Amino acid sequence: MEDTRITVTVSPEDAGARLDAFIGWNTDELSRSYAVKLIEKGLVSVNGSPAASKKQPLNEGDVVSIDVPEPEILEVGAEDIPLNIVYEDDDVVVIDKPRGMVVHPGPGNMNGTLVNAIMYHMGDSLSSINGVIRPGIVHRIDKDTSGLLMIAKNDRAHESLAAQLKEHSVTREYTALAHDNIREDELTIDAPIGRDPKNRMRNAVNGAAARNAVTHIKVLERYGKYTLVKAVLETGRTHQIRVHMAYIHHPLAGDELYGPRRQSRRTGGVEVRGQLLHAGTLGFIHPSTGDYMEFHSPLPEVFEAVLENLRK
Repeated sequence: MEDTRITVTVSPEDAGARLDAFIGWNTDELSRSYAVKLIEKGLVSVNGSPAASKKQPLNEGDVVSIDVPEPEILEVGAEDIPLNIVYEDDDVVVIDKPRGMVVHPGPGNMNGTLVNAIMYHMGDSLSSINGVIRPGIVHRIDKDTSGLLMIAKNDRAHESLAAQLKEHSVTREYTALAHDNIREDELTIDAPIGRDPKNRMRNAVNGAAARNAVTHIKVLERYGKYTLVKAVLETGRTHQIRVHMAYIHHPLAGDELYGPRRQSRRTGGVEVRGQLLHAGTLGFIHPSTGDYMEFHSPLPEVFEAVLENLRK
């Protein structure tokens, strides 16, 4: 097995950044802490010379090369976890994911994920394109976001669904509860999203390596301190709805990452942990039949309970 080399050129915006932070901002695969380990092992060079230290400042035009060792093969175990399977055939599965479930394994989350569950229920009938950690996973939603996900059962189906996502032809509609009163009945948020240079856990509008992001918002109900909205994704960036809503000063209720620093864990008198965001509608063209299919999921009980109290 050979190492994988990643090469990134320092942009004017990143000039002056220290090396480890720059790598964390500009590579989806590598965290800042992992970058430090690679620097210490001599696997990072700047303009062809081994990096001096993790704190080495960078100049515009510098070429940073990172030799990433082949990852260790991780064993992901199948687990008998109940799943709400909305639809299944030989090509695709649509699952209604509950709040609190992580989609795929990762450091600190090797068990109890959606992948562990689908491996138990579907065995080897999953696409292999995304490897052992993400078999069948075409797209994902955040841990505390509930709702619909499509899973590919073979590589041909995976390629078809992934192409539809890339072309922005998949229907993805979310219901969300936002802080404060949104005055407009409809609006479009067109603002690029990249990694937040101050907090690796977050993304931000106009962050590092920002990519085009578009979200369409329609107000459904107003409650004074909160507004219920439908959010339709045109693109699919990580945390897109959460970032965009915070950007327009209407962060999602319960969002501990993008919401107000001091916010009650009770919304509408109901204890809420995690953002009130639900992927309620998912539509795509079937990989084999070519027919358009659309699925709908009701709001989870905690979300409904909050709305019922707010309406009172």
